[in-house]
Amino acid sequence: MLVPGIIAVAGAMISGAISFVVLMGLTPIEPDSRVVTIASVVNGAFVLLLCGLIAREVARMLRARRQGKAASRLHVRIVILFAIVAAIPAILVAIVASITLDLGLDRWFEIRTRTIVDSAVSVAHAYVNENARNLQGSTLSMRYDLDSQRRLYDLDRTGFHDLFTEQARGRSLLGAQILSPDGTPVLSADIAVDKPLPPPPEETLERAKSGTLVFIPPGATNLVGAVLKLQSLGDVYLYTIRPLDPQVVAALRLMEERSREYRNLQGNRIGTQIAFALLYLGIALIVLLSAIWTGIGVADRIVRPIRLLISAADEVSEGNLAVSVPVRNSDGDVGSLSNTFNNMTLQLRSQRDELVATNSVLDERRRFTEAVLSGVTAGVMGVDNDGTIAMLNPSAERILSIKGEDAVGRNLSDLFPAIARTHRAAGSSRKAEHQEELKLRIRDRDRVLTVRVTSEENVVGRHSSVVTIDDITDLVEAQRSSAWADVARRIAHEIKNPLTPIQLSAERIRRRYGKYVESDREIFDRCIDTINRQVSDIGRMVDEFSTFARMPKPRMEAKDLREALKEAVFMREMGDHGIRFTTQYDDEPMLGSFDIRLLSQAFGNLVKNATEAFEGAQIAEPKIHISAKRDGAMFRIEIIDNGKGFPREDRDRLLEPYMTTREKGTGLGLAIVRKIIEEHGGSIELDDAPDAPQGAMVRIRLPAADLAAGEGAEVRQDKKEGNAN
Repeated sequence: MLVPGIIAVAGAMISGAISFVVLMGLTPIEPDSRVVTIASVVNGAFVLLLCGLIAREVARMLRARRQGKAASRLHVRIVILFAIVAAIPAILVAIVASITLDLGLDRWFEIRTRTIVDSAVSVAHAYVNENARNLQGSTLSMRYDLDSQRRLYDLDRTGFHDLFTEQARGRSLLGAQILSPDGTPVLSADIAVDKPLPPPPEETLERAKSGTLVFIPPGATNLVGAVLKLQSLGDVYLYTIRPLDPQVVAALRLMEERSREYRNLQGNRIGTQIAFALLYLGIALIVLLSAIWTGIGVADRIVRPIRLLISAADEVSEGNLAVSVPVRNSDGDVGSLSNTFNNMTLQLRSQRDELVATNSVLDERRRFTEAVLSGVTAGVMGVDNDGTIAMLNPSAERILSIKGEDAVGRNLSDLFPAIARTHRAAGSSRKAEHQEELKLRIRDRDRVLTVRVTSEENVVGRHSSVVTIDDITDLVEAQRSSAWADVARRIAHEIKNPLTPIQLSAERIRRRYGKYVESDREIFDRCIDTINRQVSDIGRMVDEFSTFARMPKPRMEAKDLREALKEAVFMREMGDHGIRFTTQYDDEPMLGSFDIRLLSQAFGNLVKNATEAFEGAQIAEPKIHISAKRDGAMFRIEIIDNGKGFPREDRDRLLEPYMTTREKGTGLGLAIVRKIIEEHGGSIELDDAPDAPQGAMVRIRLPAADLAAGEGAEVRQDKKEGNAN
């Protein structure tokens, strides 16, 4: 589109100029009716071509506007502005020209016009002569000033050039040069001109060798000149040029060349009017349409980089930082803006790559930290200075029985007030580490936790803490059990020895002195029986102490767990308790590595406790339900009764030695059961009976294994015992 448009505009302007020159009679071609018709047709064709190009561009802009392309509104506005700027002057000139054309022609053919023309020629000649005299005087005075600066000319050519320029400007010269004898410029005054100055004719330098000033009259231009040989600067010549009023010169030439045609124009007045009207119309349309098309082209050049910038900005807004705006040398300030935009996107892309790389490193470190935290058994919790939980590792979720998504972002005091108090105490202590031992109830069980708070200050001056939580419940219970076992051994050792002499002494007293007791014989026998009974009770307690202190090592064998359950239930069903027993086992064998003798003892003790739970309780239909089934890699055994149930407070402490709720209980039964279960790698929990207003449930989990695993466990156990021996 650009090349055809330039050709059309250039052709239209050339056609209009040629038509103007021909119709003005400035060419050998006679401006008759045939020439006027041809000029009108050619100019009309160019006008139609420009109209077509403009219509095509307007359609393209409107289509872009409908499609919502970037900067389409700005494009249309700029084109409309150029069209208005080009059309308004043309319309005003057309109105003025249509009114003044007739008046101008009427004045041309007045009687006094001839006198005016002749007077104009005389005035023009006088004007030229006056300027010639002024130029000669200026040239002579300038030569004198330059000759006086011979030293400056030899030593400082730049300074002389500045002086030379100042001299020329001070005398209102259009141009000034110092020429060599062959006409080559040696020095030129620094005066801006629209086009290069014409060189002096060759004969003027020959004539100026004698030292006389040679005047150059106006030729094809409106310039007059003078050439004068300089005296002190060597064999060089001063060439000065001054412009004349172009209107005066043009009028002079016009009057001289066309005065003879003046009479002929008077007879062709109508034809002249038509010729000028057609000339103006064609040229006006060509100039108008050329200006509009030029405006479209300029608008395209202005809008193109803006459109590219808008499109690139849209790409950047969508995350594409690899976009680049092409820049042309002709884009100007908008091109500078495009370069700035490209530099900005380059920096953004570089910074994004750095951020991505940094984020990858941070992500790797985060994954490493998470892997480390997920692998440690201790619970780790990140807490801000205000108590907000920032993170939890899986061990903390397990210990505190809470999910990470439910805890992160919440305040520590809302979830765990005791830990929050420790956190505040750590902040008040001003120490790097603060540790406390807490007792919390989690999942209806009392847990003993060691809470360690490590505080640090980050780069922005805010404090954060890492709370480390260790569940030492099992450790405390193991220490307590070990201590009680040691106490039990000592008690059994100290008490068991005197029991037999006491019992023997009581029997001897009965046999030796019984026959002498005649009064209160019944009381005597009752006292002896009481001594024997209490000694038996103390002996039984000592036996339990001994059993708890020296629990036999389990001998693991591949057995069916149902055997121990059936034996324990059978032993209790034989008694007449008025209790209904129900069982529910898996049909498949529940194989594992077990010591059936110890498990039978443990289950029997639990069933015994269940039967004793009905003593003193008014239960209409006492019942005990025993169930066992596989739950993943574990066997889950539940013993449920509808008796009095377990107390809610310190329920888990019933599994510790010497903790009992019965008056005659030793508190060692559940402790022995727990020890047997833990020796088998299982766990025991005390809970309320499900779906019942009262009652208790004991839940036991034991590891399940196939026969091969059981045999392997037995071999490992035998090896362990062999090493111990």
